[in-house]
Amino acid sequence: MRRFSFIALAAAVVMLGSFGPASSAENIGLVCTSENTPADAQIAACSKIIAMKKFSGGQLSSLYFWRAVGYNKKGDYGNVINDATEGLRITPADQALLNLRGSAYYDKGEHDIAIADFTDALKAGQPSGLIYHNRGNAYRGNKDYVHAIADYDMAIKLSPSSYSYQNRGDCKLATGDVDGAFADMNQAIRMDPRAPGPLIDRGELWRIRKDYDRAIADTNTALQLLKGGVPLPTLTAPGSYLLSAYVERGLAYESKGDLANARADYAAAIGVTVTDDGNRKTQAAVKAKLAAFDKADALPPRPASNSPGDRRVALVIGNGAYTHVTALPNPPNDAHAVAKTLRDLGFEVTESIDADHATLEKVTSNFIVGATGAKIAVLYYAGHGVQIDGHNFLVPVDIQHDTAPHLMAAMTDMDNLLAGLDDKIRTNILIFDACRNNPFEKTVADAGAGRSISISTGLASPGSLASGATAGAGTLIAFATAPGKVALDGQGSNSPFSAALSKFMPTQGLEVQQMLTRVRADVVAATDNKQVPWSNSSLLGEVYLAGSK
Repeated sequence: MRRFSFIALAAAVVMLGSFGPASSAENIGLVCTSENTPADAQIAACSKIIAMKKFSGGQLSSLYFWRAVGYNKKGDYGNVINDATEGLRITPADQALLNLRGSAYYDKGEHDIAIADFTDALKAGQPSGLIYHNRGNAYRGNKDYVHAIADYDMAIKLSPSSYSYQNRGDCKLATGDVDGAFADMNQAIRMDPRAPGPLIDRGELWRIRKDYDRAIADTNTALQLLKGGVPLPTLTAPGSYLLSAYVERGLAYESKGDLANARADYAAAIGVTVTDDGNRKTQAAVKAKLAAFDKADALPPRPASNSPGDRRVALVIGNGAYTHVTALPNPPNDAHAVAKTLRDLGFEVTESIDADHATLEKVTSNFIVGATGAKIAVLYYAGHGVQIDGHNFLVPVDIQHDTAPHLMAAMTDMDNLLAGLDDKIRTNILIFDACRNNPFEKTVADAGAGRSISISTGLASPGSLASGATAGAGTLIAFATAPGKVALDGQGSNSPFSAALSKFMPTQGLEVQQMLTRVRADVVAATDNKQVPWSNSSLLGEVYLAGSK
């Protein structure tokens, strides 16, 4: 999304007059070398010409280029890379092929290789704003916003574009420069008032400033343009802009307290046809949010748009009084201690002790809905947790041994929590002291229909965070111990992990990841190296729970 086309750097046009009847050659050649040809027809035409073996050198390289363009339209990035590589074997310093292959690696998420190809492309020919823009996108994909902004600067200098201003604005937002992001987004809109992308992103900026009416107005305009058939950038993933506009307007409505319109926009977002993994993950997050709406109580009151300060919310859960599996004495004590610490730090805290399945689903759903509009959301859970087929589940106190499908349905899916909390303008911190032992058989559970699933020790590394679901303020997940390992309940009234958390969370001027480093050292010392806390972060800036110095 928001990537320039590589067609402007197209390789030399194939000379068609050297084979077959002129009309036939011209027709098949035009089908092969047209940006507007449907993907399958383009691939077939180029393949037919290549199979004739009548071309060599730069002309053959050009044919591989255009067939790769066809594969790119289909999202078949492996064949894009294969054909671009074949073309580069013939013409190694071809700027267009290097840019094309770099774009395919970028779309596959292999950003380092993409950066190398774009760098070689810049060395292979004249300075190109298009390639600087594309390399900026790859740096941005690596969250290297300093280099990304520098490349967008060069792209704007060489060939100013609404998209370069928009992407640079997004990078400035990621570094906390909201004013700079506004300036770039405004410039992008001035350059191209009919481009929906900058309007959607400016809607997000208005939401950060709690001006929800302007956020809704910008996304309304974007949706009107999209429904009116406004031209979109070449190679834009189908449905990307429409999905983003519905989601962003839904978030603005939800932040404003208009749950009915938020629901309508989220439902519309789910109905958008998408083909790429990033957009599918966005839709999964929207589905999780709608599921939370269905389970949650009434939407809590929202502060007025002009209310001072930033809301910080927390949900603290301590499950210990299990009736059918091993009871745990400390989780309620741990939850009370952490809840008190967070309240003392100014968080709006909801505390739930010994939650059964219905209660656990209710309080987590309320939290997902209630966190909208907050600057920081913290979720702390102490109790049993299990991983099944690599997915993590929180265990309610009324859990019973059962077959796997019923077992999973009777627990709370951590991935759904992560998805439901996904919001680019909020920092999410999730802390799980939830792998004290495996309450179920440490073998294979029957899943029915001839399938088996693995119930493993400890919790798994969360895949949804690793995939970058949250693209904005970021998410941090902390576990009491490393993936697949068992944490200790402790000999005293608190677990070693929660005791260290309560000790270090109130420290003013201690950034959250530094705080977790101190927690880790304390736990390792307290457990004689038997337990090593672990965390995974996509945070984009420094976060202080107790305030900075």
